[in-house]
Amino acid sequence: MELRQLEYFVAVAEEQSFTRAAGRLHVVQSAVSAAIKALERELGASLLDRNAKRVLLTDAGTALLPKARAALDAARDARDAVAEVRGGLRGTLRIGTLTSIRIIDLPALLGEFHRRHPGVLLRTTAAPSGSLGLIEAIVEHRLDLAFVSLPGALPAGVRLISLVSSVMDLVVPTGHPLAGRRSVPIGDLAGMDFIDSPAGYGNRAVTDRAFTAAGVPRHVTIEIADIATGVAHVRHGLGVALLPRFILADARADGVVTLAVTGADLEWPLSLAVPADRTPGAASRALIALVADFLPEAQTFGDPVAGGWPA
Repeated sequence: MELRQLEYFVAVAEEQSFTRAAGRLHVVQSAVSAAIKALERELGASLLDRNAKRVLLTDAGTALLPKARAALDAARDARDAVAEVRGGLRGTLRIGTLTSIRIIDLPALLGEFHRRHPGVLLRTTAAPSGSLGLIEAIVEHRLDLAFVSLPGALPAGVRLISLVSSVMDLVVPTGHPLAGRRSVPIGDLAGMDFIDSPAGYGNRAVTDRAFTAAGVPRHVTIEIADIATGVAHVRHGLGVALLPRFILADARADGVVTLAVTGADLEWPLSLAVPADRTPGAASRALIALVADFLPEAQTFGDPVAGGWPA
């Protein structure tokens, strides 16, 4: 049994597709098929159901998967240990990011990481389905780490390292009836047209939860994938929006007014997600440690959440 065979098997199991697994591994599909067939012959059992619309695990494949992951993790740790002795980390670090993550200077963070660990290839991914899509990729081991905004219950298979949070404020056009006020109770927002992110995004979850808790109905007229454009959408008359303060600090305020919303929990959290069922590799641990140095000033957007950092 070869590590390469286990790596190919795990990739197919996680991607549920030979084609996607081959793309992820940067090899031809026939090589993936041949390696897994050889593994099945050696084990004397079929590991994958190839007759389904998606490639699914058999009972034998389900039993093998956690053992295969553990073997690959052990091999990774062994390579990391030798690499550190020889003077530097190597490998690939797969990082999930939000569309707008300006509360942390991600290019600066990754730039510093690259200077310290030039042998590590950084591969970033932004999920079109928001934080929930990134969490799914973490659970399926398609990502090593992900910056997510995940208020509420913690999904199974994930551990969150709390980083910072930001209050969300209401943004309205200058001609809006609320424009002359400094704050507004959440109950006064009933029936207004809202600009918001699609379901699965952290800011949408925060807003939906706040309105549900207050028993206030809300109407979303347009969904946008990039919350950094929210102020511009408000300025052009598409509705009002609840946006994190770190977005508002960078946005042009012409044509809009910002108000605090009272009587609601509108705290937008940012966390770093890691798989709960495996130990982060050396490169992941190095990035986790570096993130602490790049947290913004506490008084700007809210206090950093204490605790959560791995030893």
